[in-house]
Amino acid sequence: MKYVIANQPFTVLTLHMEQGEAIKCQSGAMAWMSPGIHMETKTGGLGGMFKKAIIGESLALNHYSAEQAGELTLAKHSPGDIMAFNISETPIIAQKTSFLAATEGVNMDIFLQHRAGAGFFGGEGFLMQKFSGSGYAWLEIDGAVQERVLEAGEKLVVDSGYVAAMEATCSMDIQTVKGFTNVLLGGEGLFNTVVTGPGKVWLQTMPINSLAMSLYAYMPHPSN
Repeated sequence: MKYVIANQPFTVLTLHMEQGEAIKCQSGAMAWMSPGIHMETKTGGLGGMFKKAIIGESLALNHYSAEQAGELTLAKHSPGDIMAFNISETPIIAQKTSFLAATEGVNMDIFLQHRAGAGFFGGEGFLMQKFSGSGYAWLEIDGAVQERVLEAGEKLVVDSGYVAAMEATCSMDIQTVKGFTNVLLGGEGLFNTVVTGPGKVWLQTMPINSLAMSLYAYMPHPSN
């Protein structure tokens, strides 16, 4: 299946689908499509709905199949980027709610951090998503994206919320920010996320919560 990612930061993903090809995507992601593309909404059963509810995804996925060759365009929900991952090469761990679309051979599951503290305090979420199987997954990135390649044992210290995805060969932990003044006035919070290689890690430049807080400062507030 051929695809084109364009129009950053208001990014869209256009899939060029041959007859018989199919994908699954987040509900509400479709922007426009050819008339020969058929949609069917599936919940994946109670177990699938429960998993989606835990990680904050919509409870149902839309499945699009090409009854004849055509195009399907999906739009990102907020300003940022869309990345394509070849899951056949290596499983990917990603922030929850990052899923946009995937080919039918991609499995999506909950990924539980090995250490609870890495999720509760690290800012990436105690529960993340794991994508495995075969095919492609397209994930939403907040802001722009930078890729880093970590050697075995190499560490990268990241401010909370900036890890968009990493290869499953990487591991994640937390690191306490030292110094009372640093914590109180540094603006970085109590903890940083530490990613350890080997593998690739993808960093996002504007986590959606940071964008929301930046916009909030300019919004009118009711007087007390």
